[in-house]
Amino acid sequence: MGDNDGMMWNFTKMHGAGNDFVVLDGVRQSIDMTPARARALAHRQFGIGCDQILLVDTPLHPEADFRYRIFNADGGEVEHCGNGARCFVRFVHEQKLSSRNPLRAEIATGLITLEALPNGDVTAEMGQTRFSAADLPFNIEGLATRAQGQDTLYGLELATTPPQTVWLSAVAISNPHAVQIVSDVEQAAVAVLGPLIESHPRFARCVNAGFMQIVDRHTIHLRVYERGAGETLACGTGACAAVAAGIRRGLLDSPVRVRTHGGWLSIAFDGTQLRMTGPAVTVFSGSIDIDHLVASIPSLSSSTS
Repeated sequence: MGDNDGMMWNFTKMHGAGNDFVVLDGVRQSIDMTPARARALAHRQFGIGCDQILLVDTPLHPEADFRYRIFNADGGEVEHCGNGARCFVRFVHEQKLSSRNPLRAEIATGLITLEALPNGDVTAEMGQTRFSAADLPFNIEGLATRAQGQDTLYGLELATTPPQTVWLSAVAISNPHAVQIVSDVEQAAVAVLGPLIESHPRFARCVNAGFMQIVDRHTIHLRVYERGAGETLACGTGACAAVAAGIRRGLLDSPVRVRTHGGWLSIAFDGTQLRMTGPAVTVFSGSIDIDHLVASIPSLSSSTS
């Protein structure tokens, strides 16, 4: 790769357990990301197609090796993406941007540490985990609560017919998560309840909605309806949030293997810090005329926002 004229963007398509990304090198090329450009790249019919766009950039923090930015398929920028973080370090090494291992990456809310393992997996130190509703933020005024183990569950009423209440754990891992336990994750009404939780007005910045089935004290099955992306094949921070919530509820013991529709992740939690290990795979690379792409998509051609 090298410098380009600002119209042609070099990209790499990657995935972590099926959670897929378009990864852009913002160090050696100029990337001016906008919501319309992000939506065009992510569009599965008219664009490249992905859950999120990852931008590798020069750091602002003096202790970071790189800055790592994440844009959802709807064009909005978000704080963190665990599966993307693993792809981030694989991309940096494969593109020879750095040979450092482990790497320190600057995200919107601080620094994370990433290490490529000899077997091809990547371990991510996910940073501090918080359980205060204010950290999401989540307006809990007037909500019913239940104590379970060390956790507090919040009863959130959803606008279904008839209305139903779901009991949620609140977990902030740079980005916000609301985790519920279900008896059978494959039968769970993720497509119905996920959007209602994700966009519920009590979550000021929306929320990732996790549906967790506990198999045993070291195994869970998980589906996540993500902010701005819908249900994905895997959600790294969602896996971390579910495991942290299950351990705090007294139902799980670290480490925990998490089965997603895209594959397995391994999560370790000591009560404060989370470590996630899983795959990071490069699929293909190419280049694209980004503004031509935006103009070619009917729903975006009238918008340059």
